[in-house]
Amino acid sequence: MGEPTTDDATIRDIRPGDAGQVLTIQRAAFVQEALIYDTVKMPALTQSLDELRAELLDNLGFVAELGTRIVGAVRAQRDADVLLVGRLVIAPDQQGRGLGSQLLDAVERRGRETGCREAELFTGSLSEANLRLYERHGYRETQRVEGDDGIEQVFLRKTLG
Repeated sequence: MGEPTTDDATIRDIRPGDAGQVLTIQRAAFVQEALIYDTVKMPALTQSLDELRAELLDNLGFVAELGTRIVGAVRAQRDADVLLVGRLVIAPDQQGRGLGSQLLDAVERRGRETGCREAELFTGSLSEANLRLYERHGYRETQRVEGDDGIEQVFLRKTLG
């Protein structure tokens, strides 16, 4: 039997009970980002389990599972007619298999179903793989904002037709 494929993954709603596994994946994925930016002072790395659990109480996001293991997650909130997409994370050993695209497609579909006209997300300016993924999915840069930590954030938007 070979490596699992994205066809083996189940995409389902994210729940507060997923917080522990999601936090583990988030930290593992953002360690790579911390290396790019030469800082561990990133909200994704400092978020507590209780904070994440509270965030998941009212969330439009999804997780990707292989068997009983959560291997990816995306969070989202609705703000009027804009879907705010946040923290798309994939376990490092599962990256490059299309799970990020599956999760992004699922959350965009949910946004359309809930009446959102646009989706917005952001990533760091040095996160080239993230920027490529979002651009492949039709996101376009709208602004760059210098963060308090000196990291330039790139905001991107997409019309949800």
